[in-house]
Amino acid sequence: MENSSPHRNRSIDIVQLQHEKSMIFAQRFVTYLKIAFKRTLQKKDAHLALTIRKPEIIAIARREGKVTVDGLVEHFGVTPQTIRRDLTELADTGELERVHGGAILPSTTVNIAYNERRILNQPSKVDIARACAQRIPNDCAIFLNIGTTTEAVATELLNHEGLLVVTNNINIAAILSANDQIEVIVTGGQLRRSDGGLVGSLAKTTIEQFQFDYSIIGCSALRENGDLMDFDMQEVSVSKAIIRHSDHVILVADSSKFDRKAPAFVAPIGSISTFVTDANLPQECKSQCKATGTLVVFSHSPNSI
Repeated sequence: MENSSPHRNRSIDIVQLQHEKSMIFAQRFVTYLKIAFKRTLQKKDAHLALTIRKPEIIAIARREGKVTVDGLVEHFGVTPQTIRRDLTELADTGELERVHGGAILPSTTVNIAYNERRILNQPSKVDIARACAQRIPNDCAIFLNIGTTTEAVATELLNHEGLLVVTNNINIAAILSANDQIEVIVTGGQLRRSDGGLVGSLAKTTIEQFQFDYSIIGCSALRENGDLMDFDMQEVSVSKAIIRHSDHVILVADSSKFDRKAPAFVAPIGSISTFVTDANLPQECKSQCKATGTLVVFSHSPNSI
């Protein structure tokens, strides 16, 4: 009996040790479950928050042409890390395309819908249109092509007199019909119902019958070097004819066009006489404008070069 007591004590110690180990394991396992559960909730909260922010982020991108991390941080009152994560997830699903400092609408071979383009960067378009119209004298022949910015220019030209306006945009013709001091000629061509544009060989043939004092054109996208790009090859051929038959070509385009991509080449920036825009240009485009003599006018300061 005396010899069995130490053995029993050792057995008890072993049992207690195993029990303590089991308790420690159980405590650690419970802690792990709590952490895992907390992280799961955080992920669900983050996903829910993104679900709430997502429509507004995309709406801002469509309205302004792009979104910036700093702008969204201020708008939503969250951290930059949160916004970067949001933009990464939206890029992963193809809804936005990441660029330095933010995101843009994804590149495509098809232009975005006309109604969306019409409200995209609308305040900037109005400022650009006003700055452009100030450079157009009365009593001259001008051409206005397809685009929501050129439509804004048409509105700003309503106070002019003695203009002969040729256009392949039926929306512009409707706008200018309000002023009986402006003669409006609409080219023929194939009607593009999506935006009221007239394209094709008949539109090009009409344009080739004129030599314009001023042509005011827009574009779908701009490359870093200033090359004008578009989506529709039929529209491209019309735009090239406009440039050939104009004494002075004015490009009206906001800075978001540098963030967009389109597949069809229209013309180099050197073929443009005056470029009216809303913000500073990429360095390569600025150098090209300087080298080719293209005058750059900023809408916030129409007299600047």
